[in-house]
Amino acid sequence: MVANGKEIDPVGRQICSPMPACRINLLVLPFQVIAVPIKQSMARKEIENEITLTMNGSPVSGRAGMTILEVARENGIDIPTLCHVSRLPPSGVCRLCVVEVAGSRTLVGACHTPITEGMMVATHSPKILAARKILVELLMASHPDSCLICDKANICELRNIAADLEIGLPRFRARKHYYPLEYENPNIIRDMSKCILCRRCVVACQDLKGERLFSVAYRGFESKVVSGCDQPVDKEACQDCDECITLCPSGALRRPRRPGEERAKKALFIKG
Repeated sequence: MVANGKEIDPVGRQICSPMPACRINLLVLPFQVIAVPIKQSMARKEIENEITLTMNGSPVSGRAGMTILEVARENGIDIPTLCHVSRLPPSGVCRLCVVEVAGSRTLVGACHTPITEGMMVATHSPKILAARKILVELLMASHPDSCLICDKANICELRNIAADLEIGLPRFRARKHYYPLEYENPNIIRDMSKCILCRRCVVACQDLKGERLFSVAYRGFESKVVSGCDQPVDKEACQDCDECITLCPSGALRRPRRPGEERAKKALFIKG
């Protein structure tokens, strides 16, 4: 029924006319506008998570949860490491990544120390360089003198760091380890005389392959990375994954080289 140009029902209530199609777009607009402040809040959240610190006198920034080493590498600052690998959890074993942090009593490991707002870090001060040189000299003093015939001579991380720090013959006298070669496994040769106890093989086997093939046994000077109860590596358990061999920073782990097979790198050549 129609009264005064308006449609009403028998009871007398006005019947609402259908909403025009153009009004539907007007109702959608507020929902589209809401997306703008959401993006702004996300950007604001990222800014809030940004941490500003000073490294070697220059301001740098990083995100919450980052370590000093990660921020340094993002900004092109090289801090040497022998135990740390980016895809493995930090262990802080080698101590070569130590840096100075204002307010800290001692040098701190950059690989496992998180950044904080306003932190002041020095990565290559005379004090730090002296500490790194002593650490590398101690490692070299107990390392066998076989660089000239080592398969990893030109890719040995220990030797490269020693060269960067301009370390020649070590000043210290130390006992050296001499272990027999372990070549019972056809996929890996272990020369524990060259092991520097960085524990990369231990962590890589556990975290990357989910195996507990290696561990550190004994104490003090007798400490050693062992398989099982200090037995040869089981060929059934270690089957050519190459994770530990790839990550080993010295010549302690290598693949067997068949007769006639070329070396991975050219032999070390020193001019004198």
